[in-house]
Amino acid sequence: MNTDTTVTMIGDRPVLRLQRLLHHPPEKVWRAITDPTELTHWFPAHIDFDQPTPGTPMHFTFEGSDTSDDGEILEADPPKVFTFRWNTDVIRCELLPHPEGCLLVFSHTLRGPDSDRPSTARHAAGWDACLDSLTARLEGTTAEFSMQTWFERAEAYTEQFGLCEGELRPTDNGWTIHFERDFVQPPQQVWALITGDSHPTTGDEPPLQSTHGFGQAGALTNIQAPNVLEYAWQPNGTVRFQLRDQNPIGTRLTLTHTLPATQATERATLLAAWQVYLEIVFAALHGDIRCPWPTDRTEQLREHYAQHLRDTP
Repeated sequence: MNTDTTVTMIGDRPVLRLQRLLHHPPEKVWRAITDPTELTHWFPAHIDFDQPTPGTPMHFTFEGSDTSDDGEILEADPPKVFTFRWNTDVIRCELLPHPEGCLLVFSHTLRGPDSDRPSTARHAAGWDACLDSLTARLEGTTAEFSMQTWFERAEAYTEQFGLCEGELRPTDNGWTIHFERDFVQPPQQVWALITGDSHPTTGDEPPLQSTHGFGQAGALTNIQAPNVLEYAWQPNGTVRFQLRDQNPIGTRLTLTHTLPATQATERATLLAAWQVYLEIVFAALHGDIRCPWPTDRTEQLREHYAQHLRDTP
């Protein structure tokens, strides 16, 4: 977990803010963040532009992809501030004087169609890797990208930013538990994991991989592979997995669990169980199989949610 990385909301748009102390003078770092040749060593896209002056058009391309984006330079105050638009997002690099060199304050305002709060963990982990490469370039070395490191950082940011927690929404007859998670794998891969790569049919018992054992699951009621998996929950509830493509890559998973007012005492346990379940899914998608079930983590979260329920009028 990196406490120098934060996310704040401006309206409904998240703003990521990362800080790095760089042991180099601002003039050297300025060249690394404004020269297109230098940017190729750390920025995730190849950027073409003429001069780092406001109003200059920018063109972003990606290695091995036919897709591209446009943008423009919004602010350039050497060697202090460099701000530009990347498609609809805004990137800002601010260099602050420091006795040991300079402090880079890097911010990313997310404005794309799927650039919302659940996606901030993936972006923060990605920018960490980019800034590692920037630091290495300034030092005259290289930094190799590691998917394992990305996963560990994304998991930590998901916890730090509170993205793993569920909501309890009141209904006329009880409550709906709601979770929303962002994965970088395609829906087909997530679907295969939560179904055990089986081919479930309506009326069957739900795949074991789509349950957690803290209650009684009923029969499958709705299956639309690889987007919808729904089953009954005894005595009178429903569990629903909704998967959709996430832009630019990956899956947005929404999990809802309706339960009647008669199950009020089970709310904290179910919130904890589903949070742990989704943490296990996220880890498994990156090859980290967490077995047996983490009971200590579940109890910790159950008490967390129970306290929240006690504090909520």
